[in-house]
Amino acid sequence: MKSTREKILMVLLKKPKSTINELAESVNINAISVRHHLNSLQADGLIIDEEERHGVGRPRLVYSLSEEGLETFPTRYFRLANRILDRVRTSLTQDQINEIFTEIAKDIAAEHQNTLKVMTIEEKMDFVQTLLDEEGFFVEWEKKDDHYILHEVTCPYIHVVNQHPEVCKLDQALITELLDIPANKVKCMADGDKRCSYRIPLNLEANI
Repeated sequence: MKSTREKILMVLLKKPKSTINELAESVNINAISVRHHLNSLQADGLIIDEEERHGVGRPRLVYSLSEEGLETFPTRYFRLANRILDRVRTSLTQDQINEIFTEIAKDIAAEHQNTLKVMTIEEKMDFVQTLLDEEGFFVEWEKKDDHYILHEVTCPYIHVVNQHPEVCKLDQALITELLDIPANKVKCMADGDKRCSYRIPLNLEANI
């Protein structure tokens, strides 16, 4: 049986830009209770609100799913991605496929070049953490004696990586390009590890 939160999210999936009263009617609870759940869902980043004009008078608030909210529902993106990569694999060599992911990483890194060039290495580590978090990874990093370790606790591509491990090349290449230091993978969720971890040597900091 679905919780009230789940019911509200389902209504917003089917009917974006719903009002509190419309949601209350759809899930069969009072408007005050709906407002409480909406505040909680907004705090979790699952919904957004916006003002909408509807004739004479003050605008009304309407609610829709955020991008994160949409991602709580099952999709066929992974199936489509696997089918595309299956086709790519029959057309290109492994080196060519790896080069594609490397070039994508270079394109992303180039967008941030001006920001990165004035950063220290640890500011860059924080920047990489934020960027990967926004892409759906949950990232932590730590400093060891002569290197840094960056951990990806979650992977948004894991369902694709299980069939196409070459996808791992993308985030590894992105970390390398953003830091301008080779990121060496030492653990990988696709191999059964609890997280993906990269070792980033300190002795190349002077080259940044």
